[in-house]
Amino acid sequence: MIDKNALEKVVADALAGSDMFLVSTEISADNRIVVEIERRTGNITIDDCVEINNVIEANFDRDKEDYELEVGSAGLTSPFKVLAQYVKNCGNPVEVLTCDGRKLRGTLKSATDDGFTITVSRKVKPEGAKRPVMVDEDETFGYGDVKYTKNFID
Repeated sequence: MIDKNALEKVVADALAGSDMFLVSTEISADNRIVVEIERRTGNITIDDCVEINNVIEANFDRDKEDYELEVGSAGLTSPFKVLAQYVKNCGNPVEVLTCDGRKLRGTLKSATDDGFTITVSRKVKPEGAKRPVMVDEDETFGYGDVKYTKNFID
């Protein structure tokens, strides 16, 4: 079976110096390998996937390991898995499901190593006002406080 750390190192070395980054690697018990990559700007192309596929095949002998390989991009509506996805999507609309069951939609404002902030629009009735008004409020979360964050497509 292929070592996951060795695989991730090969992919990380291949991506070094480019605007692409590794999102995830999965190796199943029957040696099915799935590698997800993304670009910091723009979209992953089929040529990008072929390039990484070729690098992996050059480093891991198919005859010795007998593996199935799939290299692709993280889906547009897939939950974010790494900090680089949060950073890439700052300024974009996102949907967040918190661990306490709240589902929020807002704009991803910022992301750091510790957590991220979204700006959510809410109806608030100011004291003495007759009607509620829309107010933007920031909510900050640690990555462990949410079940998922993903792009929101209306």
